[in-house]
Amino acid sequence: MLPPRRFLPSFSLLSAFEAAARTGSVTAAANELGLTQSAVSRQISALEKQLGVALFLRERQTIRLTLAGDAYAREVREALRRISNASLNLRANPAGGTLNLAILPFFGTRWLTPRIGKFLDQHPGMVVNLITRLEPFDFRFDTLDAAIHFGQARWPGAALSFLMDEQTVPACSPEFKARHLLQVPADLLHAPLLHLSTRPDAWELWLRQNNVPFDTVHGMLFDQFTTMVEAARSGLGAALLPRFLIERELEEGQLVLAADAEPMPTGQYYLAYLPDRASYPPLAAFRDWIAREIRSDMLAPAASIGQ
Repeated sequence: MLPPRRFLPSFSLLSAFEAAARTGSVTAAANELGLTQSAVSRQISALEKQLGVALFLRERQTIRLTLAGDAYAREVREALRRISNASLNLRANPAGGTLNLAILPFFGTRWLTPRIGKFLDQHPGMVVNLITRLEPFDFRFDTLDAAIHFGQARWPGAALSFLMDEQTVPACSPEFKARHLLQVPADLLHAPLLHLSTRPDAWELWLRQNNVPFDTVHGMLFDQFTTMVEAARSGLGAALLPRFLIERELEEGQLVLAADAEPMPTGQYYLAYLPDRASYPPLAAFRDWIAREIRSDMLAPAASIGQ
């Protein structure tokens, strides 16, 4: 339920205020909105009168946000952004059915994006917008409908649908493996190792799983799987990578398993969303589709996960 109308300023008043707050100038706001300076000043004054709060300090020919105005400007800017995004989505898909999905970069690039066309073919009229997010966020204050989540089954305020387990394997270029005479897990202690900043203890865990004693583990550090895969392909080191996301490189011989060892379980993938949005048609359709797609992958020998 919306608040009483007296607490809902018009769009024109909010636009004038946001532009002046962002630019710090009535003149700049007027130029941006195609209005006169006096018109923008009147709109800001009308907004202050309606709210009963001073939003700007007027100092000669300049304006400066009050503390209250600064906080209000951030809220208004986000609200206008959400309205703008909703309008763009409606223009892109007048029939409705838009899913705004947060994705993890490597999973989105390697696994989801090549397959999303199948979902769209099966659900004509639906639109899926992909936005990269690395960390959980509050769905209540965002325009996103769902997110791909990796890790433990924890996301405050969100429902989580299990997608799959992840298992990692040590991979490197064929030339790198031959040059460093890699065969068994202990051999990797004497070779350059590539590390992911979000999983800083991955190699330590892998060495312990394979009963390899070690003191310290060093090597190049990366903040994205994508660049680490390219580094491994280029012979810069061995990397611990999700098996199901490097099937193409393994099949084409660009990467090989660096040592004979069992895959290491590293976590789970989930689809996260607000519980009260679970029945939203595009989300429900996507949730069912991605679960079927993953089951199909797990049953396909050429793309088996963790084998």
